[in-house]
Amino acid sequence: MVEEVIAFGDVVLIVVPYTAVEQIGKAHADALAKKVLVVDVSNPIPRREGEDFVKSVNQQGGAGLVTAKLLPGAHIVRAFNALGSGSLAGLAHRAGEPVGVPIAGDDSKAIAVAEKLIREIGFEPVLVGGLAMGRYLVPGTPLGGEHTPAEIRKIAGSLH
Repeated sequence: MVEEVIAFGDVVLIVVPYTAVEQIGKAHADALAKKVLVVDVSNPIPRREGEDFVKSVNQQGGAGLVTAKLLPGAHIVRAFNALGSGSLAGLAHRAGEPVGVPIAGDDSKAIAVAEKLIREIGFEPVLVGGLAMGRYLVPGTPLGGEHTPAEIRKIAGSLH
């Protein structure tokens, strides 16, 4: 099943409990490295993965850097980590200013593809920095929750 999903398209979304990313990397890193873009939507959540696990991820530089280590060679962009999944449908294509989606990545081609896809589904992508900034794209951080693109830029600027 996972092999079929990875083989299906040029873009793969990783939306799993964060502890599963390691096994996905062990089993599928080579196939994922051939994709145009791997969107990492998974977050290490203390109530699900445990405080010690989340502390370990944070000590290694956060989820963006850990995902890159677990999926070597993959063209990773962290996106949609800061917004609750239950609110996405209601926020897409809303009237007025679009909801901003903070993204983090180190690969300019993958970032460009992610930005295009995010715009197509009704949001405004805001690059906040490289994968090291991925540690701020989780609930409970200043970038967590619903923000305008301008608010995201301001918050991200204060985090650098």
